[in-house]
Amino acid sequence: MRVMVPRAAVALVLVLMLLVVVRLPWAGDLGMHAATVERLRHSLTDPGNPLVDADTPSPYYSPWTLLLGCLARVTGLSAFVVLRVGALVGLGLLVTGVWRYVRTLSAHRAAPALALLCVLFLWGTELFNWSGFLGLNSLALTVSYPSVLALGLAFHFWAWLSRAVGRAERGWGVWCGLGVLWAVILLCHQFSGVVASLGAVATVVAARPGRVVWGRLGVGVLVGVAVLWVWPYYDFFALFGAAGDGLEALHRVLYEDLVGRFGLVSVGVVALGVRWWRDRFDPLVLFFAMGVVVVGAGWASGHYAWGRALPAVLIPAQVAVALEVVGVGRRGVRVAWACVLAGALAVGAWTQVGTLGYVVRRGWLPEAVAEKYREPWAGYHWITPWVRYGDVVMARGGRPERQIPAYGAYTVAPGYPAFFLPDEGRRAAVVRRYFAAGTSEGERREIVRAYGVRWVVDRGVGRGDPGLRVVARGPGGQVLYAVVR
Repeated sequence: MRVMVPRAAVALVLVLMLLVVVRLPWAGDLGMHAATVERLRHSLTDPGNPLVDADTPSPYYSPWTLLLGCLARVTGLSAFVVLRVGALVGLGLLVTGVWRYVRTLSAHRAAPALALLCVLFLWGTELFNWSGFLGLNSLALTVSYPSVLALGLAFHFWAWLSRAVGRAERGWGVWCGLGVLWAVILLCHQFSGVVASLGAVATVVAARPGRVVWGRLGVGVLVGVAVLWVWPYYDFFALFGAAGDGLEALHRVLYEDLVGRFGLVSVGVVALGVRWWRDRFDPLVLFFAMGVVVVGAGWASGHYAWGRALPAVLIPAQVAVALEVVGVGRRGVRVAWACVLAGALAVGAWTQVGTLGYVVRRGWLPEAVAEKYREPWAGYHWITPWVRYGDVVMARGGRPERQIPAYGAYTVAPGYPAFFLPDEGRRAAVVRRYFAAGTSEGERREIVRAYGVRWVVDRGVGRGDPGLRVVARGPGGQVLYAVVR
């Protein structure tokens, strides 16, 4: 019975997530990933910038999005259908990865299911959604993102590495394979790759391997670096110097309200303290400590993007408390852990109960649950009868810039950081100038000509402008204008 309860809970969560995949609610970065698939569908060798009409590389062209682009090209499926397929694969890798990794730490049959519940629900009392963070609500909105696939691969990577180090594996193929997998994770989602790297270092240090393993590990690292070096779609190593003030400002929010967002993880921190008392080289303790160092250094130095390493702090604590519940020792201690964890999981589940709104009509939800539901974004399907692939659309910053490229069009300015786009700042300034109240018709026409704009999406900018013609009206009072040439 004690084994069946967490497994039954996991099964219910997976059913919920499968229904979410069918719905594929739109929020955050979904438009970026759909746009990336669209570009690769049309050109596998020279896709260009996924957001704007410019021939630049992009870190969004990863081994995973390349595979999805090939799928879209071969089958003719839409980008959103392909992303649903990707979501199923990513979810499967995440669940099986947690299962395999926890098996390297505990032989108890209930440990993997309980650890998975902790990873999904042991967060905080304030909802927090961000790519690479695996709370249930966040996972529902990001399940089709490369970050989920990368973290799923990371759990498999740690499990594979743990077994290879523990057995002092001598086969060169194993270490070369680990190096390739490490590189693929980094290419698919760089921030999750950092988390994977920290977990790998903790795994190796905790095993205290002999000289033979260190030599083969070095070869694996060199193989991984070689894969990163030869990846043709962007210069991975150039990303180290690409982060600017905009990226740091974007991530500063990661350091806000830490107690509200992650307070329930304190139960796992206590569990890590117990594990440290028993074993100073416990892999979860080392993993947590390195995560704290990186995240703390980001705060102290103002490199707030380093806050994306927070999963390296959260994941080991979440797994640790699950292992304490099923660990060896006095039954009374295990029962106490189980009671505390059950309470924390209940609070975490209630915080994220609004996830049900993505598969159940809001009117069918109890009022207390409906209040926790956040409506996903509306799409821009309504412009597709007129706007064709490759057309340039003038749209304001925010959701329009983030969503319109998903349908094959370009915007003048990118809705997301474009690390290799040299005129990113100028493009953003041009968009602001175009929509400014005091801009003359002549200046707007010059902007339109300079960037090849064929369409404008806004809530009334074209009223009285002879250079624009109303074509369609969409939700929220939005209007699609054709540029009269």
